[in-house]
Amino acid sequence: MTTPHFHEMHAMDTTLCLLAGDGIGPEIVSQAKKVLAAVAERFSHEIELKESLIGGAALDAGKGPLPDETVEACRQADAVLLGAVGGPAWDELPHERRPERGLLGIRKELGLFANLRPALIFDEFAGSSYLRPDIVGQGVDLLVVRELTGGLYFGEPKGIRQEKGQRVGLNTMVYTESEVRRIAELAFRLAAGRRKRLCSVDKANVLDVSRLWREVVMETAAGYPEVELSHMYVDNAAMQLVRDPSQFDVLVTSNLFGDILSDEAAAITGSIGLLPSASLGADGRGLFEPVHGSAPDIAGRDLANPLGMILSVAMLLRHALSLEEEATAVEGAVRAVLSQGYRTPDLRQPGTTTVGCSEMGRLVTEALRRG
Repeated sequence: MTTPHFHEMHAMDTTLCLLAGDGIGPEIVSQAKKVLAAVAERFSHEIELKESLIGGAALDAGKGPLPDETVEACRQADAVLLGAVGGPAWDELPHERRPERGLLGIRKELGLFANLRPALIFDEFAGSSYLRPDIVGQGVDLLVVRELTGGLYFGEPKGIRQEKGQRVGLNTMVYTESEVRRIAELAFRLAAGRRKRLCSVDKANVLDVSRLWREVVMETAAGYPEVELSHMYVDNAAMQLVRDPSQFDVLVTSNLFGDILSDEAAAITGSIGLLPSASLGADGRGLFEPVHGSAPDIAGRDLANPLGMILSVAMLLRHALSLEEEATAVEGAVRAVLSQGYRTPDLRQPGTTTVGCSEMGRLVTEALRRG
């Protein structure tokens, strides 16, 4: 697909790699393609789309979960858009052949060290949140920045071994100063572009690694005097997310803590089908995907919600391509369609109009073209 040039400041055409993946992945990525075409048309950009296999789709094609040609296509692209990976059809495969290994592998191959998970409650879904109405009424619009390549999930030594006649499980939480500094730098930059408040979440009262984390974050703060920095222990942060999420703007935290807190933040919105995410690397490139899974039970039935995917396109435009106006336009189109009362089956509400995946994509695309 080719339309006029993406942006004058780009010396080369913009190339995006699409990894539709498994389950509802192909359906929602198809809607993302419609939206990208509308962005190209409205803003006179040129976008080249290249599609590659990952996960179960790659396995079914007789390849591994992350083919070499997919890695190369992602490296050559300016950003990667991913649908979903996995499903029960591949559950019996050995661990190293599972579809999910493709997702973990591409994150590693692209050096994606930061995961961005926004949590936002749209006005239309205030009643769907698990929180009390008075809490929702204070507003929920926060961003969890999770370190993605270090910490407890990757530290050495690790494993299960025999000691004194019993099995012992071991994992090591380890962070280098440079790993903490680069995630802190990104979090401060993001906070500076939002409401200028950053909360660093750690367990510095117990963990030495968290004491280092806090020290480095405080050192990094000197370069961002406009951003208000606070610190919170992870157990308190988990409580505060459900007690008063309006107090948060941007949260930055380690791999383990971020894994837990980002899922909690997503759950309180009550509409997981609307939530996008980004995983960014040091070179500014990234992988963008909705936070929901592959939903194989509804795959191929035009029941999927494409809005998390479409909002992931907005994150791609903003964070990978620095196209803020275009990102805002996509988000505005989603809001316009929701305000008109259109819903996919997972978001069905009394007095609204239920539409399928492809129709929702068409509605957003038309709203985007109208501006």
